Amino acid sequence: MIYRPRRLRSSGIMRDLTAETFIVPAKLIMPYFVCEGKNIRTPIGAMPEIDNVSVDNLLRDIESDAELGIKSILMFGIPDYKDDIGSGAYADDGIVQKAVREIKKRFPELMIITDICLCEYTSHGHCGVVENGIVLNDPTLELLAKTALSHARAGADMAAPSDMMDGRVGALRDALDSAGFHDMPIMAYSAKYASAFYGPFREAAGSAPQFGSRKAYQMDPRNGREAEREVMLDLDEGADIVMVKPALSYLDIIYRIKEISPVPLCAYNVSGEYSMVKAAGKLGMVDEERVIQEILTSIFRAGADMVISYHTREVLKKKLV
Repeated sequence: MIYRPRRLRSSGIMRDLTAETFIVPAKLIMPYFVCEGKNIRTPIGAMPEIDNVSVDNLLRDIESDAELGIKSILMFGIPDYKDDIGSGAYADDGIVQKAVREIKKRFPELMIITDICLCEYTSHGHCGVVENGIVLNDPTLELLAKTALSHARAGADMAAPSDMMDGRVGALRDALDSAGFHDMPIMAYSAKYASAFYGPFREAAGSAPQFGSRKAYQMDPRNGREAEREVMLDLDEGADIVMVKPALSYLDIIYRIKEISPVPLCAYNVSGEYSMVKAAGKLGMVDEERVIQEILTSIFRAGADMVISYHTREVLKKKLV
């Protein structure tokens, strides 16, 4: 007799019992943009329902989001002043440093991950030191290490270098260890592609390059094996978590990295992916809530252990899990 398993057509409890993949709230990370000043809330035109906020409003947002169940956040800083070496990124009184101190006072249990990059802070918009129109790798490493160290001293729980300079994980690890922050983990943007999906973020952060592009140091979207090499290099340098960015067009890369990585894998559901869903939902072209569920489920199903997503607040508020 040939065994033919029956299809599970039941709804409700049976479907949940047999489902292979779930969106787990504790594995979602909510990004925030914090700016200088007081009582500031500036909507980001390309990212509906996401704002640039001053520290006082950030604390209010985090309080309500924590009640929803958000446990981990990713911080991006929007400084008032930019220069050619991104000095605001590693200043003790920088906007992220100030925000982290205040968050830790109010919400000591919250996991604060800070973005480590210079692009939001440089007048030219590139992720590193520029000389004669060329982004210099090694001089940038020193500034990235200073940035991570300043965030650690402010109270950040995890450093997330997003610059894609060669050797930056090792530079951060050495700096953190030398200063006594042996237990501070590093989430490396290991496979960060030179993607068209970053447009809304660059509007939010004011970080569009003033010349050239970031293709010289971000990855070619046509390459898959390169992602594996980049991940292994970061692991050799001490990365505790590796990341694939963007997520939706790179589900195959998430799957490939999950197969080879001995450490947890994060995927970044980026601004352009978020904005497309919001635009289509506003026009009534898709069922927005179901699309959000399907997208996040696909990212977890591909192998992500955690997901950074601008949908996080909405997922928890509307219980899309």
